[in-house]
Parts: sequence; C-alpha cells; structure tokens
Amino acid sequence: MAIYVDTAIVAEAARASKFGWIAGITTNPTLLAKSELSPEQTLKQLAQLIPGEVYYQLMASDVDGMVAEGKAAFELIGQQTVLKVPATAAGFQAVAQLSPEIPCAVTAIYSAAQAVVSAEAGAKYAIAYVNRATRLLGDGFALVRDMANVLHTTNTEILAASIKSPEEAVKTLLAGAHHLTLPFDLLQAIAVHELSQQTVDEFANNGRGISY
Repeated sequence: MAIYVDTAIVAEAARASKFGWIAGITTNPTLLAKSELSPEQTLKQLAQLIPGEVYYQLMASDVDGMVAEGKAAFELIGQQTVLKVPATAAGFQAVAQLSPEIPCAVTAIYSAAQAVVSAEAGAKYAIAYVNRATRLLGDGFALVRDMANVLHTTNTEILAASIKSPEEAVKTLLAGAHHLTLPFDLLQAIAVHELSQQTVDEFANNGRGISY
C-alpha cells in the first residue's frame, strides 16, 4: 500500500514530504492550474521534493498528441514519471503505446469493464474517483470492489482518489484499493485522533521517561 499527496502546490508537497510516509505526488490539470508556477516548473520542483512517483495527467485528446505529450512529460520529470491517461478510446490506445516505456495510470474510471481494458493495455494503475463515483453512480465502494475482483489476476493496481474523509479512505482500502491519493488536509486528518492525544496527555501527566 502507498499513500500519495494529491497537490500541485509546491509548499504543500514540501510539507508532506517531511512526513516520511508519503510515497509520491499526484497532480491533475485542475491542480496544476492552481500553482503559481508554470506546469513545467511545478513538475520539476515536485520531482525534487520526493524520490517517489510524480503523476502527470495528459491533456491531449487524440492518440498521437497523447503519446507526444507523454514523452515530453517523461523528458521533464524523468524516471519518477507516471502518466495519468483518461479512460477514453484514444486514451487506452495511448496507454498501449506508452506503457512499455513509461508507467501509465488510467484515470477517471467508472466501470469495472474499463479497469479490464486498462490492464490489457498495460496500465500499472487504474484510478477510481470514489466519492465522485458515489455521487454519480450511487456507490463508489462497489465500483472499487468490482475493479478489485476483475484485476486480482493482473498486474494492474487500484489507486483511489476523490476521498473526502478518513472513514472513506479506510472503507476504500477495505473494498480492495491498493493505494490512496489524498489532499494535504486529509493527509493530516488521517494521522490524528482525539483519543490518541488524550492518551498521550495522560502518559505525559502521570509517567516518567529518560533524560536527554
């Protein structure tokens, strides 16, 4: 299991990188638009913050454009690159061409059938938008369960996005997701619990430790 920070704000990614348990950084066009830097500058700086994967989502809509954009992203980011490719007919064709050389993640999947095609095209990851799928389809966890069932004999893993609470994050993992990508505020939220702090306070008030 890996947990990623979902941001293109360099300052947020820098803070997350210091946690010590973040596997990489995921971005998308909307997040990159929020950065004060150009997409190129943003991606370069993000790649310097963490040794793990850095995800870039393709904007081109045709196969040739996607392949060219994917190769340009790889030149920019290097070996950390994971290309997020939309789950469209053109996108699956692009994954089939790009995946032998550059890891690909098919994004915006809303059916288990699309997850099957992702695996056959050679995608390393299949991305489900859990909360959004719940709003649009009725049950995002059911989508993840179905994806897990059809992918269990493949090398394609599920990366869950669009998660809005710690509880939703846990339910998504229990449904079969392999990895999570979370916004910075949710990364902070999943690490704390009021009872944990209460317990620590009790130890501090009533216990003793070594001098240092």
